[in-house]
Amino acid sequence: MEVDGEAQPFHIFSKRAKTKPKIKPEPERRSPDTGAVETDHTDPDPTPTIVTETGEADDAEAAAGAAAATFADLGLSQWLVDTCSALGMKRPTAVQRRCIPRALAGEDVLGIAETGSGKTAAFALPILHRLGEDPYGVAALALAPTRELAAQLTEQFRALGAPLGIRCLAAIGGFESLAQAKGLARRPHVVVATPGRIATLVKDDPDLAKVFARTKFLVLDEADRVLDVNFEEELRVIFGCLPKKRQTFLFSATMSDNLRSLLQLSGNKSYFFEAYEGFKTVETLKQQYIHLPNEGKELHLSYLLSKMKDKEDPIHRIGDPIRSAIVFVSKCSTCLRLDLLLEELGHPAVSLHSLKSQAQRLSALNRFKSGQVPVLLATDVGSRGLDIQTVDLVINYDIPWCSRDYIHRVGRTARASRGGLAISFITQKDICLLHEIEDIVGKQLEAFECSDKEVNKDITKVFKARRLVKMKMDDEGHEEKVQARKEQKKRDLARKRKHEE
Repeated sequence: MEVDGEAQPFHIFSKRAKTKPKIKPEPERRSPDTGAVETDHTDPDPTPTIVTETGEADDAEAAAGAAAATFADLGLSQWLVDTCSALGMKRPTAVQRRCIPRALAGEDVLGIAETGSGKTAAFALPILHRLGEDPYGVAALALAPTRELAAQLTEQFRALGAPLGIRCLAAIGGFESLAQAKGLARRPHVVVATPGRIATLVKDDPDLAKVFARTKFLVLDEADRVLDVNFEEELRVIFGCLPKKRQTFLFSATMSDNLRSLLQLSGNKSYFFEAYEGFKTVETLKQQYIHLPNEGKELHLSYLLSKMKDKEDPIHRIGDPIRSAIVFVSKCSTCLRLDLLLEELGHPAVSLHSLKSQAQRLSALNRFKSGQVPVLLATDVGSRGLDIQTVDLVINYDIPWCSRDYIHRVGRTARASRGGLAISFITQKDICLLHEIEDIVGKQLEAFECSDKEVNKDITKVFKARRLVKMKMDDEGHEEKVQARKEQKKRDLARKRKHEE
């Protein structure tokens, strides 16, 4: 996506001034009541500014023995404070302490914080606070890069806004579009959507654009992914429906050049909170790897999953029993094959990939969340934003090509200050990728020690299951289905390009 100069196709932030913003450091003076940064409102300079702040401010306050802020200190309505308490949210996290007061003050906010740090509440609570004052029309449009994350955001908005009785609509692919169009026409308070589906609904029925004419908030969750070039055409349609006078919230665990450039182009006074520079994983996450041949991946996966319930095994070095695990793979075909393999080996599992219908994907995710099944196999469609508190183990069956994807994958565990374990399978061709990941996270991954004798104990059983799975996939024509789907995607892309021309 182009973001510089005249090539910029649309404005993310609200356009309230034509002058170029200047960056000025955040004043060090702080309010003892809210922990928020005090700003000088008497500054005669009308030029919009970008106020930046890092997580070091919280470290300094903690070292000085400052009292921890509460949700009441942030300026939220009492009913929201009570709701947070009822949901077990005792004290705000760093990203919530810094971003919520700014959002309540009417500023655009860009928040970068590690996975599991409470970014969702950092934008949801200010929106619900405003809805409590003016509960009419579509107050907010929240965009997410995946259907699963959009569905989760919908649930979280409903939980936090339950005392207010807010109406929240999820507009995502895989479901009947007519029902979603009718739901939009009824003007729910909050719309959570994937860019593709909401753009399609508006293009099919231009009158639906009027629904967003008075929208006060635009949210981009996992903003670095939403702003990917693949969504550019859809975002242009969506932003054309939104009013220029609005607040924009962008949140992610990883910073990108697009996000930084768009912040510089903001015409409104903006607040940028960056809990850390570069990329970071939480301290409570233990990260290890297993160096193995490609043919040994299935054996090691079966071994690790068989030891999940064995409390005497080294896999439990994180100090707690492994309640559930997510296994990440790079291809849908690998996900499908492992699903069948684990079924043959007697390991209960569900899978999450794009070859499944949306109803099947949500059903699998709900079974995993509820604890009915302890293992979730997933492509990177499950690496963004999913908040499942019982996940104690993440296995990278295939190491991701992009180091940023590694950050998001392992972020599915060790959330909200809990412990977690991430184990990556590294073949000889993955050594360079491992070194890149170590450079990004700033630490060297440890080798996971396991006995070859223990791993190979079930080699006959695993290899027999592998042969049965191959025959089953050949009989059912899975490879042909995957190839046909690839060809269909190519044709759809060609039609889209022809239409644009």
